[in-house]
Amino acid sequence: MSTPRQPPRGSGDGKPARASDGRPRAQAPRAPRAAQPPQARRAEGRTQDGQSKRAQPKPAQPKSAQPKSAQPKGAQPKPAQPRAAGTAQRRAARPAAGGASARPSAKSPAGPSAKSPAKPPARAQSRLRSGPAGPRPPARPPTRTIRLADPRKRLRFVTVVLSLVFSVFAGRLVQLQLIDSDALAADANTNRYQVVPLTAERGSITSSDGVALATTVDAYDITADPQMFTPESTGLPDAPEQAAALLAPILGVSKEQLAADLHTPKTRYKRLATQQTPDAKNQISDLKSALDKKAGSKACTAQKAQLKLPADKGGRTRVDNECANPLAGVFNRETQRRVYPSDGLAANLVGFVNAEGVGAGGLEQQYQAELAGKDGRSSYAQAGGRLVPTAGGSTDAAVPGTDLRLTVNRDIQWAAQRAITDQVSNAGAEKGYVVVQDVRTGQVLAMATSPGFNPNDLASAKAGQLGNAAVQDAYEPGSTAKLMTMAAVLDTGKATWDTHVTVPNTLQRADRVFHDDVDHETWYLTLAGVLAKSSNIGTIEAAEQLGATQPEANQVLGGYLQKFGIGQPSGLGFPGETRGILAKPEDWKGSQQYTIPFGQGLSVNALQATSVFSTIANGGVRVAPSVVQGTTSPDGKYTPAAPGAQSRVVSEQTAKTLTEMLESVVTDEQGTGGKAAVPGYRVAGKTGTANRVDPKTGRYSGYTASFIGFAPAEQPRVTVSCVIQDPVNGHFGGQLCGPVFKQVMEFSLKTLQVPPSGSEAPNLPVDWKP
Repeated sequence: MSTPRQPPRGSGDGKPARASDGRPRAQAPRAPRAAQPPQARRAEGRTQDGQSKRAQPKPAQPKSAQPKSAQPKGAQPKPAQPRAAGTAQRRAARPAAGGASARPSAKSPAGPSAKSPAKPPARAQSRLRSGPAGPRPPARPPTRTIRLADPRKRLRFVTVVLSLVFSVFAGRLVQLQLIDSDALAADANTNRYQVVPLTAERGSITSSDGVALATTVDAYDITADPQMFTPESTGLPDAPEQAAALLAPILGVSKEQLAADLHTPKTRYKRLATQQTPDAKNQISDLKSALDKKAGSKACTAQKAQLKLPADKGGRTRVDNECANPLAGVFNRETQRRVYPSDGLAANLVGFVNAEGVGAGGLEQQYQAELAGKDGRSSYAQAGGRLVPTAGGSTDAAVPGTDLRLTVNRDIQWAAQRAITDQVSNAGAEKGYVVVQDVRTGQVLAMATSPGFNPNDLASAKAGQLGNAAVQDAYEPGSTAKLMTMAAVLDTGKATWDTHVTVPNTLQRADRVFHDDVDHETWYLTLAGVLAKSSNIGTIEAAEQLGATQPEANQVLGGYLQKFGIGQPSGLGFPGETRGILAKPEDWKGSQQYTIPFGQGLSVNALQATSVFSTIANGGVRVAPSVVQGTTSPDGKYTPAAPGAQSRVVSEQTAKTLTEMLESVVTDEQGTGGKAAVPGYRVAGKTGTANRVDPKTGRYSGYTASFIGFAPAEQPRVTVSCVIQDPVNGHFGGQLCGPVFKQVMEFSLKTLQVPPSGSEAPNLPVDWKP
């Protein structure tokens, strides 16, 4: 007996079947095509009008849409929709095909010879209650439809997630800014910007030919960050002491001083030593690297990690000595070191710098602003003593200093320094100085002082040796000042070179009796003879001719002295320079008005005295002295110095006459300057021997010996002065300074390639017969 065919589930138009009450009937899940029997597959393809058309699969209906299994008795069915027509016909045909009209029991078999089919699903049972009993084909599974999720749910989810993330960020900000701000600020102290000064390269000082007298080489300042030597930073209770023990032998600084500098944790910068050599810097760097390597081992790293743990969790209060680098907070800063290649050559003029690299004497001090340049600054971030390259920083570059080119001739300076040093030693004198000046330009070609010092070794120098006595010492010039008195007498026309002067052995003036340096009978001298024999009495008599009265004469002489530059700054502006002492003429009282004409009762420095003779050698025109020839700016531009100021003091004729009179001092057998003669050259000069004022007591003690002259006399080029203070072996100027003058003048003329004189000296008569 064949299994009854399952009536079609819907009408041929594919609309869902409806129950008797007119509501759509729920469809059973549709089995896969391969699992359906052939009859079911054929019935699926039929339509109501007999055409073979495969029904389109219907979407599964939700459970809530399933109709109830029966209608109430006597109820009228709802009118079916057109799409359900085929379904209603198939439902009406089911009793005829199945046999019985009553719904078979689920437990009853469909027929005597049929096998019991599998129990159909409940929804299929509700559709087949009025059909015949018997096995049914398996129902198709429900068709799954892909549906998009609700976008509102996604938006809610994203909003919630972002809110949580922002809440975490906000909480972290509160923690950083409010709760942990103090602790974080303290931690940040170990990673903050350091500001380091950049020292400008100091300008050089050179001689007139460009040879360096003072220059700068690379050096290093050794610095430290004291906060990096605390027990918390190093893990060592005595890190400053350990670091001091390592650094002291290298830096030459005591361990106590270094340890004291490192025990200042309130500062982040401490300079331990300045201007160290590259060798010292390299020793410290190598030692620091070696300690870093040992401290970076695995065992040491573990010990450092334990420093952060509490004691009950195995924490440590310190690390082993080999696991700590006490030099981690030691750094070096590149700077410069001042060196003097010629050691003590012109040291008293050039000067020196102190430990800070600042000029402390001589031209180094006078031109500090120009030589020093402008320092810069650099800021960088550091962490644990190491530079953080990615943290940025800023740099203001330093501006190098200006170079000075001096008027000093290095060779002449050497000759002058050697000559005065030897004579000071031979005379057993306290000190001496030599000045060499170009008479036409006023430029100082040499300025030597003995004893001198080596600016490369200031520790070995005495305090009294560090100055420049040639411009800082004020001394009574003695007979060399007679040149100014004679210039006043000649220039005012009160006398001529051959004016007869009677010179007694003594002369009473005011409250004092005056003598010459030697006892003598009455001398009958010309004015040239007074100068040649250096007679004090003859000079007093000549000066009295300057005015009708002594006060008038004082005013005239005082005016000339001032024009020669006495009692006034020389124009160099040298640190510690003395302007000398010259009282106002109206204040010359008693014997002072008679001693000033021959060089006692007033004081000068050696450069002022030299300038007086250069004025006469230059035809009566004074040129202000200078020692700087020019400057070279950082951009390499050379700027010559302005020429010295000029002023006429005496007439050219007066200067010529005085020159001839000064030649007699050297050439005449009665003159006092015979030892200053230079073979082949006409020399004009004057000796000087004066009582010396002891600067410590303010009283006369000892002598000042001097000689000043120029050559060639017929066409002067160079003036040389020699002054020796408080000699023991002799005291006359011609005796002690004459040889020094000769030695320095001869060398200078040859160095400057000055041709010898082509004429003889005039040899003016020095006396007359009564």
